[in-house]
Amino acid sequence: MRKIISLICFLLPILAIAAESEKPTDILLDIRNDAPDRHVVVKGDTLWDISGKFFKDPWKWPHIWGINKDTIKNPHWIYPGDMIYIDRRNGTLHIGQVETQAGGQTVQEKETAADSQAESETGGVVRLSPKIRENPSSHDAIPSIPANVIAPFLTQPLVVETDELKDAPALIGAREGRVILGKDDIGFAKNLPADKGSKWQIYRPGKTFTDPDTGEVLGVEAIYLGKGEVKNFADVSTVAITHSVQEIYAGDRLVLPMIEEANNYLPRAPESNISSRVISVYGGVSQGGQNSIITLDKGMRDGLANGHVLALYRKGEVVKNEGQNYTLPDERYGLVFVFRVFNKVSYALVMQTKLPVQLLDRANTP
Repeated sequence: MRKIISLICFLLPILAIAAESEKPTDILLDIRNDAPDRHVVVKGDTLWDISGKFFKDPWKWPHIWGINKDTIKNPHWIYPGDMIYIDRRNGTLHIGQVETQAGGQTVQEKETAADSQAESETGGVVRLSPKIRENPSSHDAIPSIPANVIAPFLTQPLVVETDELKDAPALIGAREGRVILGKDDIGFAKNLPADKGSKWQIYRPGKTFTDPDTGEVLGVEAIYLGKGEVKNFADVSTVAITHSVQEIYAGDRLVLPMIEEANNYLPRAPESNISSRVISVYGGVSQGGQNSIITLDKGMRDGLANGHVLALYRKGEVVKNEGQNYTLPDERYGLVFVFRVFNKVSYALVMQTKLPVQLLDRANTP
């Protein structure tokens, strides 16, 4: 018993500090001045968008949905037709509808009172009418972020170690000396294992990612070309091209599909201070905007995980005044959402931006 009391005394200051770090007043200050009282969820909404209607920082969901944990087992399963309303007393969002009636009763209180009155009038017997209860499918739930934007990047673009593609099975050619392969063509490949299944993806080595500060090679981005299905395994296997997005040549590599579900990731800040650089904007362009996919030079080994939100910063310009050079402060101009993490690099979706996202801009813990 003494040990338990001692443990409680030890933990009390820690719990007090934790509670102090999440003051309701801090959350209330985050509510937008133009926040509506409620919002009806429609198809096409995202949780990020809905939170952004009410709060200045929509990614701070542990605060926004915090008191719903008992009633909303999965705070991401919100469906079209749901009513989202804000409790301005403590700065949190709720699912449902609270309309105050005359006498200060809510809709729920009014219904409860009506049931009690009906019970007394019928001598304790309450007549029940048949009602249809619908449990919506999880497939109808609105996503955290635009799922259609990131879905192709969960199965297609791929970052591999430098020699990983070099050792992968390769296409060696086609019949009749054909050079270019596309959908419905037949190709031939070597080194295809028969115990890994018949469905493969086809890639070609792309750009090499390097750390802009140290020069370390972080990996190679594999260019997705299409899909193939093995019709016959042998020393030289027969492969039917079932889908192609680019021309396929001899020498292109076959990789087993890597499927990651487009989960409703919970947005949150990294647990540690992370400072990363934008090393690529997908599509071979030098700038990106909202909903662009960017590559960061940090990954799992650096503490990044799916769902992490980072703030974008533009390095301050150097200006000259009265013969002296001054460096302006770095400018925060947007937010990115990390959705696929490799060992040394990550893919992130640009969620908000006031400026074009440029190569070598920083993405730091907000």
